[in-house]
Amino acid sequence: MLSDRLAHTLAARNVYYGWLVAAITFLTMLATAGVMGSAGVLMGPLEQEFGWTTEQISSAIAVRLVFYGIFAPFAAAFMNYWGVRKVTLFALVTILAGIAASYFMTELWHLVALWGVIIGMGTGMTALVLGATVATRWFGARRGLVVGLMTAANATGSLVFLPLLASLSETFGWRSALTVLICVLLVTLFLILLFMRDRPADVGLPRFGEDQIAPTPPRAANVGKLLLQPLQILRAAATEPVFWILFGTFFICGFSTNGLIQMHWISICGDFGIAAVTAASILALIGVFDLVGTIGSGWLSDRYDNRHLLFVFYSLRGLSLIYLPFSSFSIYELSVFAIFYGLDWVATVPPTVKLAAEKFGAERAPMVFGWVFMGHQIGAATAAYFAGAVRTGLDTYMPALVTAGVLCIIAALSVLAIGPGRRKWSVATTLT
Repeated sequence: MLSDRLAHTLAARNVYYGWLVAAITFLTMLATAGVMGSAGVLMGPLEQEFGWTTEQISSAIAVRLVFYGIFAPFAAAFMNYWGVRKVTLFALVTILAGIAASYFMTELWHLVALWGVIIGMGTGMTALVLGATVATRWFGARRGLVVGLMTAANATGSLVFLPLLASLSETFGWRSALTVLICVLLVTLFLILLFMRDRPADVGLPRFGEDQIAPTPPRAANVGKLLLQPLQILRAAATEPVFWILFGTFFICGFSTNGLIQMHWISICGDFGIAAVTAASILALIGVFDLVGTIGSGWLSDRYDNRHLLFVFYSLRGLSLIYLPFSSFSIYELSVFAIFYGLDWVATVPPTVKLAAEKFGAERAPMVFGWVFMGHQIGAATAAYFAGAVRTGLDTYMPALVTAGVLCIIAALSVLAIGPGRRKWSVATTLT
């Protein structure tokens, strides 16, 4: 295969093939995150074309976020059974089908079915669990840095496309904006077909930083047993207090990022007379600084106590959100907010992944993190609907912003309850 020849060519030049796999995963998560973020751009045009309210559109977004989270732990099991490559290809085809069909939607239930269920399922299989799985399988060393890169792709992709999508939507209509996403997804699909492999052993390599090729673990005997694995993992993890701390704080993480700022930012700024393209540009600025902050978080998570990192990150995010309603929403103040908030957009992910791996083991960590990530998406869905309902009922988003800020302070204090050091998980049969 092309990947085998390329792996040996790169190895001869002292370049590890896993970095190419990580780069393709980065692009995949960037593209699918762009699909996730595009809903914020579509909100205004859909209101104008179909007469749907902010609350109605938010309900469809909330459904998508829930499906996005529900599929995360099962995506890890699917990758264990069918492989990362096949699952990712299936996910991209599902997303493409949902976007293509949405060109022709005319009813609210079409939006819920396509952008809520179908696209929610597809993006859920290429969410942070994909990045965590690739990082765990391919990297023994520099894993925190790789998780930071993947997390940055997931978060930044949902923001950096927005100025272009907003401009296209205003000039040519929202369907033209979706066409750009389809083109990016098709390029990504082609690269996965050519170069993605499931494990380093597939190209005769050990994990980065290790000397021995790790054997491929046995997969489940059948699909029924496959589907039980995430549930068995959940049942065992649920007995550990650390799981619920990670789940609860990640609920707040989703509430204060994807569900609130990502989905409603353009509408929040619109209430203060800021044009959609300008608001999207500020979101893109958040994305740029998120890239720096999240990669930096990954670097820090390899070197410092991840509990203390989470305390700092949640505290700073909470303070920035509490500050925002009291600002004048001038371009200068919003830019300062974008820089400060952007550095902490999802800097919480690498330390959370590292804590999951430390407490539950490398093989179980992706599925445990999948359930923790579901908490993130339930929080995001809650915020998406809550903020839309607040805006519809009170004609302002300000109470939602303050609520998110206070919750972040609570999360910061909660992580300090996690015990220090590594712990060997007592349940050894959950993957058999």
